Amino acid sequence: MTEPSKVIHVRNVGHEISENDLLQLFQPFGVITKLVMLRAKNQALLQMQDVPSAINALQLYTNIQPTIRGRNVYVQFSSHQELTTMDQNTQGRGDEPNRILLVTIHHMLYPITVEVLHQVFSPHGFVEKIVTFQKSAGFQALIQYQSRQCAVQARTSLQGRNIYDGCCQLDIQFSNLDELQVNYNNDRSRDFTNPNLPSEQKGRSSQQPAYGDVVGYPQIPNAAAIAAAFGGGLPPGISGTNDRCTVLASNLNPDRIDEDKLFNLFSLYGNIVRIKLLRNKPDHALVQMGDGFQAELAVHFLKGAMLFGKRLEVNFSKHPNITQGSDTHEYMHSNLNRFNRNAAKNYRYCCSPTKMIHLSTLPQDITEEEIGNLVEEHGTIVNTKLFEMNGKKQALVLFETEEEATEALVCKHATSLAGSIVRISFSQLQSIRENH
Repeated sequence: MTEPSKVIHVRNVGHEISENDLLQLFQPFGVITKLVMLRAKNQALLQMQDVPSAINALQLYTNIQPTIRGRNVYVQFSSHQELTTMDQNTQGRGDEPNRILLVTIHHMLYPITVEVLHQVFSPHGFVEKIVTFQKSAGFQALIQYQSRQCAVQARTSLQGRNIYDGCCQLDIQFSNLDELQVNYNNDRSRDFTNPNLPSEQKGRSSQQPAYGDVVGYPQIPNAAAIAAAFGGGLPPGISGTNDRCTVLASNLNPDRIDEDKLFNLFSLYGNIVRIKLLRNKPDHALVQMGDGFQAELAVHFLKGAMLFGKRLEVNFSKHPNITQGSDTHEYMHSNLNRFNRNAAKNYRYCCSPTKMIHLSTLPQDITEEEIGNLVEEHGTIVNTKLFEMNGKKQALVLFETEEEATEALVCKHATSLAGSIVRISFSQLQSIRENH
């Protein structure tokens, strides 16, 4: 292994792979300051803003084989510690000023339209055209100014800033395009020099993805942070590259299940946006997770779990998201979502259902007997243990089977006990030691 460098060397970069494809692969790890395509050798050099970003990228891509357009690409640290503009010669990329900016928006909690972008970028000069698109790296936009000087000024003053307080962070690079092609004036693209363009192609409206389908307020999963949470690599069987957020749970017990019980189970693996029980198939439900990575964890860890006498089936849904309606339950702003704070710690606790549940945020004066009373209707309790962590009361309860433990978690998570809202998750401990 060469010594770490912020410059990454990529091999097997086929002619069908664009600069943008490479940016997508490394953008989750931080700002990319330079990119040089060595077309003759099918290689590329890419410089991250700092060494830790590059190390995070390589740690993940050593465990997961990165592919672009179906082709495996191979990454390693470059022997260069820094790319000089000489290496870039005439490639013109990254730091080579241009009147067109490539903008990536991180932590996008609110939908961003052409209007919003125009408000943000027009104070710096006349914006001629804007094109937006949704990619696996997140939401991106190309913004064309009348002059290069305006683009440079906009990038200097806006780079790294948030559009809204605490979210929608701008990551701005110079594009190497010469002119943007805009065919329609709508929420996704706009030519400010030609207001007479149609809003969409005649007769094609059904195939144009509606803006609402494209943006499910994605919080871009930070692959580096997630890999770090799992100790540098992802759990076996998890690709980390899934972008489908909605999962279909089937073979449920229609007499015993409801949305809140599904929430209690699926929220172990990520934040829940909304849940819908299917009226025409009472043993089916759709669950929309916060992002594709969380959905992949839920499918991986819950497939085949036993609940209410049935073996759960969990698969990715063909629907990109669940349309909000009278038959959906909304959880996007629920303070019961577990991944709002300290998500990395929660990822580490992800596992398939076990026989042991861990209860926290308990009343300070709770007794083991009261813990037993809370969950004993769900199965045979083998052992309980009450203990204190950082001055707070917590408990472990061991059941005879995974199914009993799952039922207790699903029915009693987020219930109130003497004024405290009890949190329940699965424990990966095998047995309760008396000297916990």
